Amino acid sequence: MADSTSSPDPDVPAAETPLLDGDPLYREGVTELLGVIAYGELSAFERLAEDASLAPTLRDKAELAQMANVELSHFLGLRDRLAALGIDPYEAMAPFEESFSRFHAQTAPSDWLEGLVKAYVGDGLAADFYREIAAYLDVDTRALVLESLAGTGDSAFVVTRVREAIAADPRVGGRLALWGRRLMGEALSQAQLVAAEHDGLTAVLVGGVDRGTGMDLAAIGRMFARMTENHAARMAELGLDS
Repeated sequence: MADSTSSPDPDVPAAETPLLDGDPLYREGVTELLGVIAYGELSAFERLAEDASLAPTLRDKAELAQMANVELSHFLGLRDRLAALGIDPYEAMAPFEESFSRFHAQTAPSDWLEGLVKAYVGDGLAADFYREIAAYLDVDTRALVLESLAGTGDSAFVVTRVREAIAADPRVGGRLALWGRRLMGEALSQAQLVAAEHDGLTAVLVGGVDRGTGMDLAAIGRMFARMTENHAARMAELGLDS
């Protein structure tokens, strides 16, 4: 959702041609990556649609409905791409249902404002992680992933609403800052678990598309440092301390 994006290592080359047919492990990694992003987009659509029903004004309902519609559009594009690759999109998504349920259960917002912060910060962190992985994909798949992670409507709406709430009651800022830090911790834990639980994603990260340009421990550390920096920038946009 947020406009801030990760800047993966500039030295990482994308493969010039798709390797889905010639490398079973790479195909598995692409299937898992597209599956997890597709499930994330569908989940985001559901969450934003539910939040729209709780919005305090008609304008807020319309803004969230628009954001939900963009998420649904992204999901449909990923679903169709998986199908075009001869992959059942729902089978590709299914292994991630438990992970997303676990994350959302641990980060259930208690009110409208926490829901807005979660949508802005939490989705931004997830998008950063997937962009980092996309740096190790072939050109066509990378482009699809980046397109699917484009902004969800007018994210400035979220910034405005959160800043207005803080201006009306400064105590809100402290509560939402703590909430944002909790989201950061849970999202990083979730990213690590998702990668560790799925061999294809791990192979893409560690081995790269040619099994020789993946991340070492230092590169993984830099990746999480970039994600942390982007989180701090998003929190600052909202008027919150990270």
